[in-house]
Amino acid sequence: MNTSAMATTLLNIGEFSRMTHLSVKALRHYHDVGILEPAAIDPHSGYRSYDARQVTSAQVIRRLRDLGMPLDSIRAVLAAPDLAARNREISAHLERMERQLEQTQAAVSGLRALLSGPAPRTEIQFRTIPAVTALAVAQVVAAADVMPWVEGVLDELSGALRDTGLAQAGPLGALFPGEFFEVERSEVTLFAPVGDGARAGRLGPGRVRLTQIPGTEAAIAVHDGPAEDIDRTYGALGTAVAERAIGVDGPIREYYPDGLEVEPHRTEICWPVFLTGGATP
Repeated sequence: MNTSAMATTLLNIGEFSRMTHLSVKALRHYHDVGILEPAAIDPHSGYRSYDARQVTSAQVIRRLRDLGMPLDSIRAVLAAPDLAARNREISAHLERMERQLEQTQAAVSGLRALLSGPAPRTEIQFRTIPAVTALAVAQVVAAADVMPWVEGVLDELSGALRDTGLAQAGPLGALFPGEFFEVERSEVTLFAPVGDGARAGRLGPGRVRLTQIPGTEAAIAVHDGPAEDIDRTYGALGTAVAERAIGVDGPIREYYPDGLEVEPHRTEICWPVFLTGGATP
């Protein structure tokens, strides 16, 4: 047996730091959280020693931290039982980074558009929206969680339409009470109109319910662009309503004529108003 190949070469923490470009403070922290434990610890002095074979692991940790990977995910990478499991963890993080990059690029683009000058004039329409019967899910949702929530509800609505044999009778819509914007948390309702002949008894268990979406009079603007810029359309619509002093209490509703599966999608924003005698202001 070649014993020299199995020999342990111990390094003090300073030497290990220089080899891995990880600070002594970082190495101590990684030890404390169980990411990179020293090969030996002197019971009297508490000095840490590392095995030279740990250099590669330390370098992997540094690169993953440079990519912003959380410590829990790094721990999962290092503890992965095989190459495939390790690569799945890394790929999942890279996908998160790509989404964050897309969000950052969209935010930068939106800021540049704001700084370049006033937004193009938004066309405002006024319309009476009739009440409809709809399959709907209503739930208290935080603003930060609304998109994943919507994705899950879309699957449930599609399943309910399929299971009941009901036909969708209009575009998907959503109701957002004022609290959703003011405190970033409220009950949100996502709904698919199905017509007046639907019966609640045809629905199985789950969150989807047959409900009546009330009618309203609304000032309406269409947002046709990135979701990150929808606040500009909200601002233009809200300003038009405030200037006319016709706003009333009630949820703002959005309609999605083209669905929500593809980005960017068109969004009809409907601001509740009072139209005197149904006339256009």
